[in-house]
Amino acid sequence: MPQTPPFSAMFDSSGYNRNLYHSAEDSCGGLYYHDNNLLSGSLEALIQHLVPNVDYYPDRTYIFTFLLSSRLFMHPYELMAKVCHLCVEHQRLSDPSGDKNQIRKIAPKILQLLTEWTETFPYDFRDERMMRNLKDLAHRIASGEETYRKNVQQMIQCLIRKLAALSQYEEVLAKISSTSTDRLTVLKTKPQSIQRDIITVCSDPYTLAQQLTHIELERLNYIGPEEFVQAFVQKDPLDNDKSCYSERKKTRNLEAYVEWFNRLSYLVATEICMPVKKKHRARMIEYFIDVARECFNIGNFNSLMAIISGMNMSPVSRLKKTWAKVKTAKFDVLEHQMDPSSNFYNYRTALRGAAQRSLTAHSSREKIVIPFFSLLIKDIYFLNEGCANRLPNGHVNFEKFWELAKQVSEFMTWKQVECPFERDRKILQYLLTVSVFSEDALYLASYESEGPENHIEKDRWKSLRSSLLGRV
Repeated sequence: MPQTPPFSAMFDSSGYNRNLYHSAEDSCGGLYYHDNNLLSGSLEALIQHLVPNVDYYPDRTYIFTFLLSSRLFMHPYELMAKVCHLCVEHQRLSDPSGDKNQIRKIAPKILQLLTEWTETFPYDFRDERMMRNLKDLAHRIASGEETYRKNVQQMIQCLIRKLAALSQYEEVLAKISSTSTDRLTVLKTKPQSIQRDIITVCSDPYTLAQQLTHIELERLNYIGPEEFVQAFVQKDPLDNDKSCYSERKKTRNLEAYVEWFNRLSYLVATEICMPVKKKHRARMIEYFIDVARECFNIGNFNSLMAIISGMNMSPVSRLKKTWAKVKTAKFDVLEHQMDPSSNFYNYRTALRGAAQRSLTAHSSREKIVIPFFSLLIKDIYFLNEGCANRLPNGHVNFEKFWELAKQVSEFMTWKQVECPFERDRKILQYLLTVSVFSEDALYLASYESEGPENHIEKDRWKSLRSSLLGRV
């Protein structure tokens, strides 16, 4: 079996490998090239280009790019059905008296294509129609040769393991969200003196940054590359089938990751607003500044940005007397790094540095690159919005999809990094399940700590005391 190379190998230093070793016939077979680069083609021709034959196997960058972008035009199960049909018809796999030698030459190539699909886009196979087609085609390949039978078995077992792990992960996420309560409810039932805060659970900022990195990498790892495309799926004007369209919008792991960012921001704000004493609030702010700095050093930009966002929430930033006690020089440096001006120029420079370090890394510690995720989604969104999926002649605009695949494949490399730090169950449990304040509860805690400064704040304070605490 040919081995699937790692994602970083898909792209050369100048960008991405678009030389698809095409023959002269391809140029007039519904595919359009310029300087040996595939720029556009009819959907039908692009599907044909995906299917191997005795003398041809598609370039790996093409396989990834087409499987990623094709879902903007058709369901994965429809593509799989077409691929199966082409394989069976072209290679005469359905003919029992077919040339065994011919089948021996083509079978490993078809098997390799199916392996790449199941390894890179395993979530497509949650659809029973996909699994049925996969097993059917795999069975045709394997029927004649013991070696192929073993490889097919291996491929399907590996796929089933991945899907089982995903189901387990989703159950854990559902359990976490069902047990989370608002911190205010807890405060009403427990005196504050016996409630833990994050510093009592983990006094060392570096250790907390490591545990945050565990959560980030685990959640990143479960995001399928197709979720970036499915997040922006709209109706293809050339597609007359209006049914099942919403089926394509499967982005639950991506959404769970965005929810984690929001939770971390609210957790930071809650921990800062909770203490009654000013010096304790100031100590909490300084603690999170140190955690954020450690996240930056690790290459965990998502947790870094969530912490900064939490500290910049109005209920926290309005605590002027508390901030007066804080040494803010380190925080100013971090804010400068994540400054949104010039389209996050400083952050993008730091990210490039981390990505470079990752490429030449000797340890998994140096390989960590966790991007500020909301900005990555925004970049992909603008790339998608900025270029048409189809050209005026109805061809698929493949130049756009090369660029999309380039961005997503970089993310694919980063999400596969193993977390090198030791897990601390107690700290992870706290980070994932401790209850946090809602926005209203944060404002109330903030006003209770440092009173309202104007009539608007006074009115809001009274209203919140009445609605949340039942006091006038």
